[in-house]
Amino acid sequence: MLLDAASLYFRAFYGVPTSVTTPDGRPINAVRGFLDMSARLIGTHGPDRFVACWDDDWRPAFRVEALPSYKAHRVAPEGGEETPDELGPQVPILVDVLAAAGIARVGAPGYEADDVIGTLATRARGPVDVVTGDRDLFQLVDDARGVRILYTARGISDLDFVDEAAVAEKYGIPGRTYADFAVLRGDPSDGLPGVAGVGAKTAAALINEFGDLAGIRAAVARTVVPKPPLTAAVLKKLHAASDYLDAAPVVVAVARDIDLPAVEGTLPRSPADPDALAALAERHGLQSSVSRLAAVLGWAA
Repeated sequence: MLLDAASLYFRAFYGVPTSVTTPDGRPINAVRGFLDMSARLIGTHGPDRFVACWDDDWRPAFRVEALPSYKAHRVAPEGGEETPDELGPQVPILVDVLAAAGIARVGAPGYEADDVIGTLATRARGPVDVVTGDRDLFQLVDDARGVRILYTARGISDLDFVDEAAVAEKYGIPGRTYADFAVLRGDPSDGLPGVAGVGAKTAAALINEFGDLAGIRAAVARTVVPKPPLTAAVLKKLHAASDYLDAAPVVVAVARDIDLPAVEGTLPRSPADPDALAALAERHGLQSSVSRLAAVLGWAA
């Protein structure tokens, strides 16, 4: 089980009231929510391995170089990602709690959590559940290898199970073509404009007709007499978007072969640092959440 950690702690922050505080009155809702969700996921699904995948770089240079608008609207005035004031101080606490508990946390310099997830999912020798609220990761679904998405569509407790059939049903495309679909349609949440005038319906029709983005572009290059779905109007739009279509796949495609050390991720049989974990729990009012996590992991009292 691979967690898109930033996606989940943001979801936890907005899903658990900020009135959930430490003993000295600081919000701790994101950490509480993340730990409680982790306990629920482990207890419900029983994974053999469990890894919190981290954004070491939330807006990697290679993606910005390809498409400068990538996540540009989420850059804070002082630089870095725009984050609620009550959330920012909680992230280092979560890092410390995961380390003390012995929960694997993995990032890679210059890459997002998506790329860590893509690489670990590709390396895996058995089924993989990816827990995220980011639709970009739908491109990883692979029924043959047992890779599916547990999508946090409605908060941190109600999950949608996304496999190839679910992608096909929702978007009307082959289940493993989501990345090309996203390039064409665009995604405003990531600053991905898409092809101007090409919406989800047209994008799906093009993919179904020509197979993938490469097939679509080859058809655009050779088409003399337009016909649906590659009408004269759509053809003109795709020609106009040629530079964008050169760059966008670099941004959308999840890396699957980044240089990561071997990651064990086995669920800990006991805390990595019991004293530190107890101190963190007491200082930040996390005793109940740590106790729930301990219970599903089978730790001694």
